[in-house]
Amino acid sequence: MNYYLIAGEASGDLHGANLMKNIKVLDPKANFRFWGGDLMQAEGGTLVNHYRERAFMGITEVLKNLGKILGFIKQCKQDILANKPDALILIDYPGFNLKIAKFATQHKIPVHYYISPKVWAWNTRRVYKIRRDVKYMYTILPFETLFYKRFGMNVDYIGNPICDAIHQYDFSPNFKMAHSINKPIIALLPGSRLAELKYVLPAMLTVVNHFKDYEFILAGTHAIDDDTYQSYLKDSPIRIIKNQTYDVLANAHAALVCSGTATLETALIGCPQVVCYRFSNLSYQIGKMVIKIPYISLVNLIMDKKVVTELIQEELSTENLIDELNKIVEGDGRKEMLTSYKALKIKVGDFGASQRAAQLIAKRVVN
Repeated sequence: MNYYLIAGEASGDLHGANLMKNIKVLDPKANFRFWGGDLMQAEGGTLVNHYRERAFMGITEVLKNLGKILGFIKQCKQDILANKPDALILIDYPGFNLKIAKFATQHKIPVHYYISPKVWAWNTRRVYKIRRDVKYMYTILPFETLFYKRFGMNVDYIGNPICDAIHQYDFSPNFKMAHSINKPIIALLPGSRLAELKYVLPAMLTVVNHFKDYEFILAGTHAIDDDTYQSYLKDSPIRIIKNQTYDVLANAHAALVCSGTATLETALIGCPQVVCYRFSNLSYQIGKMVIKIPYISLVNLIMDKKVVTELIQEELSTENLIDELNKIVEGDGRKEMLTSYKALKIKVGDFGASQRAAQLIAKRVVN
């Protein structure tokens, strides 16, 4: 069968790749065409567009690049129509994917949504469009499932694919030795988008000289080139280790993490963290008016309480970062966070989400 997948960022690429891997087991003749990244490409099929080309964050950046975005949407619609897939699988990325869902439904292409748009966070009215345009919804957070069922949607809770990614990862037993690291590590995860790097990394770097007994490691991603990282680090002694984020976190004593999927990954691996987020002032002011949730990190949202400190916008200062980092490198704050992480793991559940999603999708497509 022919599967068309659309992912818009590094995490979507990871989950898309794991989903493809499991679909191939169930449907050996599966043919994939996708908008994604390197990990999905490694699973085979045709990469139409890399997510790096569409990595726009925040309202102002989206408006600035609106022409490009509309061009990508047009290209995607034309490509879907030309290839007529048996199933369209959308992975998060709602600003783009919800437009494609409407188009696909109009052309009688079944839409499967893997990793729900966060409509429960803002603009809840979009759920009516989702109900109209999405045939099957696969949720990864327990409260999402209850939310969609309230609106009469066909929804399946499959668990969280991050558990799969961590379970399948080949952790290095000699990571610190291999990189000649002799001090305890503080990891920096400034995000996978250029805009995140621009707004978050400079703030993170201001604390380095205040923790001289630690080695700061920037967990880099293949989505951002070395020259871009170096333009921020300049003469800083900070080392960049790319594409080994899980190893960095598994060996880190603590971490500063840009809000997003990485906050949950950090918690499930067991590394105490401070969540950081900052973007343009206009985007922030608009966001404050429309976002309806008490937290921005997945850790706190899943636990429905403050487990990790979130430093957002003007709160992301050197003073606050030093203060919050000190609380988790030792003492009661660290112990409390690690205890909460254990409860989080139980709540998120075991690995197997990608397999469960693949079983449901393949069954519905093949039959």
